[in-house]
Amino acid sequence: MTNTVVVGTQWGDEGKGKIVDLLSEYADYVVRFQGGNNAGHTMVVNGKEIISHLIPSGILQQKKCFIGNGVVVDPFVLLDEIDYLADNNIDVSPNMLEISNRAHIIMPYHQEIDKAREIKKGKDKIGTTGRGIGPCYEDKATRVGIRFCDLLDFDLFKEKVETVMAEKNFYLKEYFKTDPMDPALVLDQFENIRARLLPYISDVSVSLDQGIRQGMQILFEGAQGTHLDIEHGTYPFVTSSTTVSANAASGSGVGPGQLNEIIGIVKAYTTRVGAGPFPTELFDETGEKIQKTGAEFGATTGRKRRCGWLDMVVLKNAVRLNSLTGLAITKLDVLDDLDEIQICTGYEYCGKITTDFPAQIDLLAKCSPVYETHPGWKTPTSDMTDFDDLPEKAKAYLARIEELSEVKIKIVSVGPGREATIVKENIF
Repeated sequence: MTNTVVVGTQWGDEGKGKIVDLLSEYADYVVRFQGGNNAGHTMVVNGKEIISHLIPSGILQQKKCFIGNGVVVDPFVLLDEIDYLADNNIDVSPNMLEISNRAHIIMPYHQEIDKAREIKKGKDKIGTTGRGIGPCYEDKATRVGIRFCDLLDFDLFKEKVETVMAEKNFYLKEYFKTDPMDPALVLDQFENIRARLLPYISDVSVSLDQGIRQGMQILFEGAQGTHLDIEHGTYPFVTSSTTVSANAASGSGVGPGQLNEIIGIVKAYTTRVGAGPFPTELFDETGEKIQKTGAEFGATTGRKRRCGWLDMVVLKNAVRLNSLTGLAITKLDVLDDLDEIQICTGYEYCGKITTDFPAQIDLLAKCSPVYETHPGWKTPTSDMTDFDDLPEKAKAYLARIEELSEVKIKIVSVGPGREATIVKENIF
């Protein structure tokens, strides 16, 4: 039995959705273990683009899916997504999807606080999506969060919401100078959707344990990327959850000894959405070409992604933090037309070279990338399905990534569709 974790190694948007969709064929269960609807996974199935924000990508393979306790869930977005998938003839019934009773609910006041905070920060804003993810995790940490199990007793739910909203309204009115929210309206919204949500609520930890005992193979699906991790990322330009592989256990309620394979998704170059330091970012025609060819727009926000060369300091940091056992390289085809391709092997700061990812955000912003240059292969790869058929220069580029990272490449993606994939080594 192989239980596999899929994580992003860069700043998110590495193409995890496609890889999870691909691997879901061989899994029995697919679990989302952190983040919220600030993340988006884009899959292309039979030429049609499907975007999910909360429900694991495995639902497209009609595998049983779980939203773990480490996820913060906007129930209105969740129900919209269920309807959207159902309209695309995908079964998202309670038999196919379970939501942890311990998962925290993103409340309407979380979103108002999130937006008001960004407005108040002005030019110093961190680029949050404004979906209430951060404020929800804040309430979780300060022990005033609302969980899905609270919906089981609506009188208790009402009492908790009214108590919390007294504080939130004071915050909104007195600090942000915005209008307070009406608790009655918020409660009315939840009363209207409660009946739809209740059949999905379960103890996901128990369900997964039962599955493991029955020999089920589980795929754990991360959101965002390693360098958006609240603990290890480019703080404060990070997300509000732990994105690394260790949280697959904590965020879903299984023991870490149940995690067997950990696959890091690596875009063949690097992208980043929103603010924060990005040492290999390109501001020239090459950067624009990569952005256009790769259709680099955020699946959740539609924001243009910043583009740059592959950064091995970032990747090696992810290898260590996640205990990666394999790599999946995505969007190799985006580099097909380039004459030269560069790989960052280290950072220069004050005349010294480092290959360690610095903690200080100001220092990182002042680092200059140290590059090695590789010849482009100038050959289309999007129709290739066998690794041996790749151009020799493309194989050399991939071999160098393996050499520098000290991790084997197991999958190479050369296009958005399922069929545009080279499986070098079957993970399951």
